[in-house]
Order: sequence, then C-alpha cells, then structure tokens
Amino acid sequence: MVVQKDKKYDLLSREECILILIDIQDKLMPAIAEKEKIVSNAVKLVQFCRITGIPVVITEQEKLGSTVAVLKNELQGVEPFHKVHFNCFYCDDFDAEIKKTGKKTLILAGVEAHICVAQTALQAIPFYGVHAVSDATSSRLMENHKVALDRMRNAGVIITSAEMFMYEILQRAGTDEFKKVLPLVK
Repeated sequence: MVVQKDKKYDLLSREECILILIDIQDKLMPAIAEKEKIVSNAVKLVQFCRITGIPVVITEQEKLGSTVAVLKNELQGVEPFHKVHFNCFYCDDFDAEIKKTGKKTLILAGVEAHICVAQTALQAIPFYGVHAVSDATSSRLMENHKVALDRMRNAGVIITSAEMFMYEILQRAGTDEFKKVLPLVK
C-alpha cells in the first residue's frame, strides 16, 4: 500500500463534503459560456447531494437577480447567502455557515470561474480541501474559464467533473443509492 503524504489528495468522503454553488443567477447566466451545461450539471449536483445527504450552500451576488429558476426549484429550503464581495469568504454569514458545518472539503461550482469561484477557492486552500467542478463552472469567455482552472490547479485545488465527483462519493455500483443516481449520469 502506498502511504500518502498529503491528505488533500485522498478520495472524497461524503461525510467531509459540502457543495457550494456560486452565483448561478438570472442576470448573469445569459452571458456565460456553455450556460445550459453549467445549469444542467448544477441541478444534477444538487439532486445527487440530496440523494447522498451532502449539504448544499448557495450564494447570490447582489444586483444579479435570483438563482436561476430550474436550480432554485431543486434548492427548496436552501436560502442563499447574499454577497457584495467576489470571494464568498468575505461574506461573514457564509464563512460562519461553512465553519459551523464542520466540513473539511469544499466542492465548488458556479460562475464566474475566474472571479468568484477562483477567489473563493484560493482563499479556502489553507483551511479546506477544495475541488472545483470543471463542467459546472464557467465564465463569460472560455479563455477565462481555462485560466481560472489552471490557476486554481496550480494553487492546489483539485479539478474534477460532476460525474467524477458523483462516482467517487458512491464508491460502488449495485446499491439502492447507485440506482437512484444512475438517471443523473445517463
């Protein structure tokens, strides 16, 4: 067996994860590259988290409207954290909520990758394991999305995909939970 020196590279544990959806809002999404894919994958992530018991937190940047309706419908009972800063951790209520959960691994998705997602990820690196879901994040320009993923990766963020995250949490096929999740990945 290989001994790992850095715990942040271990496989994900559902008990340690929290999904954070950043600013997937009405006024911003029309300008976002691959917006349909981003929203679709965010919805799948929320549905998956509901099945597996992983908590979800959402943010909304002030003056950009509500979270898009299809996602908001999936998030019944989850109230957004309103913010003016790009970095979610500069919102005191958000920071307190994340600390209160005791979760050690942040799963980040949302927009814009090179602004709010990246700043939140970079702030979190010394304190949490951070995974950015590449196919559930975007920017107005794909070049900015690519630069954001590269910068986050270089800083120690694990870049993943929605499906990779789901299967890593599930760990095995054939369970009732797996059967509930299967429609999300087909």
